[in-house]
Amino acid sequence: MKNSYTEVFAFVIKLVLGITFIVASYHKIEDPAGFAGIIYGYAVFPGGIINLLAIAIPFLELVAGFSLILGVYPRSALLIMNILLSGFIFIIGFNLLRGHQFDCGCFSFSGQSNTASNISLLVRDVFLLGAGIHLWKKISAS
Repeated sequence: MKNSYTEVFAFVIKLVLGITFIVASYHKIEDPAGFAGIIYGYAVFPGGIINLLAIAIPFLELVAGFSLILGVYPRSALLIMNILLSGFIFIIGFNLLRGHQFDCGCFSFSGQSNTASNISLLVRDVFLLGAGIHLWKKISAS
């Protein structure tokens, strides 16, 4: 019985991660200039790569999300997701440490943010990264 619970848990993680990344990519693909403004607002990246990141990241999120859900190269999808989540955690944490207010641009471009909501973003991303690492270990062991 334990094995079926493990399989169900892994399936739920796949769905949660995949859907999260697919939904997060939608508005960024729809408005790359808006997303470029969000990336610029983090004040971490050199200006020359902001547009490239604004175009590439959403498509990486979209492809990784569908790939994970459909089971097409799931290890690669998880690797991309875990790398992106690690980057998001670093950038959000770095901006929180320096007291910089920012809009994460995760699921929409609101233009408003506060420290409490940004801390919840950090917690959410750490949780998602933990789920991604758990799933990575499970898939790698198979």
